[in-house]
Amino acid sequence: MRPGPARPRTVVLTGATGFIGSAVLAELRRRADRDRTADGGPPLVVRAVGRRAPEGAAAALVDEWTPADLERPDTLAGVCRGADALLHMASLIGTDEARCAAVNTLGTAALMADARAAGVRRIVHLSTAAVYGPGPHRDLAVDQVRPAPVSACSRTRLAGEGYAQAAGASVLRPGLVLGDGDRWVVPALAELLEAVPGLWDGGRAMLSLVAVGDLARLITRLGLARQAPPAGRVWHAGHPEPVSLARLLDTLAHHRIVPAAPALALDWETCVRRLGASGSRVGERQLSLFAQDYWYDSRPVWRAARCRPGPGPLTRLADAAPWYRALLADRAAPR
Repeated sequence: MRPGPARPRTVVLTGATGFIGSAVLAELRRRADRDRTADGGPPLVVRAVGRRAPEGAAAALVDEWTPADLERPDTLAGVCRGADALLHMASLIGTDEARCAAVNTLGTAALMADARAAGVRRIVHLSTAAVYGPGPHRDLAVDQVRPAPVSACSRTRLAGEGYAQAAGASVLRPGLVLGDGDRWVVPALAELLEAVPGLWDGGRAMLSLVAVGDLARLITRLGLARQAPPAGRVWHAGHPEPVSLARLLDTLAHHRIVPAAPALALDWETCVRRLGASGSRVGERQLSLFAQDYWYDSRPVWRAARCRPGPGPLTRLADAAPWYRALLADRAAPR
């Protein structure tokens, strides 16, 4: 019997100190420990690339650290030398178009060029479903709707996808990502509930959610599996089963992360009017991401990766609840 394809053994990881990247780093270490006892092969080497090295407990999860800055493409030369896989999790989330372009587009282009020059066999590139722009979106397959990004971050990440695809990457577009380290999704939802108490449009919106740990498992599987997925493809990367806004709010309230929403169905126009009058920093665009359908067909990527999606993001919220309660309590504390 001929041996199967060799499993990648040296992995370059960008964004290792970020929300999703740190979860990927932890998953890589779990995978390395498991493989070491399972197949006796050469050890998995994790090379973190970024402006700053992981600190604290995360530092012990990294075998090598290479200082580099996506905003300075010249610093990326050689970071992929000798690597088998590249997991590109880093991005700049902000409103400065020039800086976002420097990191998300030009930095990605330089990183992908280095990976190609080094002969990296497997690349996973993290993007976002926000590249599609305003919804509602209902059970959409990739390419069923043309991307129409509305922010500097999304425009430049969409442009970066092109360089990743050209390098043969698996490009992932998750929707809303939940879990330890989330400083945007649930905090924004909590602030919106305070500004507009009630069930927005009756809580009927269907959302593509994914727990950060499950997303990290998927990313790691795509990067390390012996059988590579088709090269240069874009995939949706939420949990296969969408979640209604009403169920999300009920689960958050059950875990005492947010107060229970009043059983008051508010139509969209009323929601927008009350949000505007509240003085909230969170705007109509953010409200729409929860109150309208943003649901993408993510089943193909889990099948292609031969990866079980897990019990779902609502079940995973039990583990993340202490993180969220502490974060929201700190934000609410008087300064």
